[in-house]
Amino acid sequence: MPLRKIVLKYFMALAAIVSSHDTSVATPSPAPPSDWEARGRETGLPIPRFVSLKANRARMRVGPAFEYAVEWIYQAPGLPLEITEEYGNWRQVRDCDGISGWMHRSLLSSRRTAIVGPWLKHMAALRTQARVNGTVEAKLEPRVRVRVLSCSLSWCDVRVDKDQLRGFIDKPSLWGVYPKEIFR
Repeated sequence: MPLRKIVLKYFMALAAIVSSHDTSVATPSPAPPSDWEARGRETGLPIPRFVSLKANRARMRVGPAFEYAVEWIYQAPGLPLEITEEYGNWRQVRDCDGISGWMHRSLLSSRRTAIVGPWLKHMAALRTQARVNGTVEAKLEPRVRVRVLSCSLSWCDVRVDKDQLRGFIDKPSLWGVYPKEIFR
């Protein structure tokens, strides 16, 4: 099935869920505990934490085993996901729209990616320097996927692989990094 049809079916299904349950689309993730006390019972890594989808085709299941029904099929390698729980070789993940389910750990990568915030009303500026008055290299639409190379307290150094653009985006414009998270 072409990706366009999958995306269309996804949004139609999401709209049906939202309207029937009277909930709203997910907002940016809350910040993890400042001291990162919560740890995964299997890996000892922080919970929650961001990862990305490694596989070209990945099944999200309703429970942590192959016997559970498939809820969604993702065909977007590099898509950022948030791990919220661990159980054996399974990770409970959540996407930027708040859809949650279980994926086998072999489908996930520690490679950091993010998407330009789906909640944004305007395009996000990709700047040549990590400054508000830095030269705008490009403007990125909401949901554009980027590779995150590093983050300071206010800015993330990112690369748009498709167009081979590199620059800085203000951190609040991204889903896939936490507000107080710093890494290189």
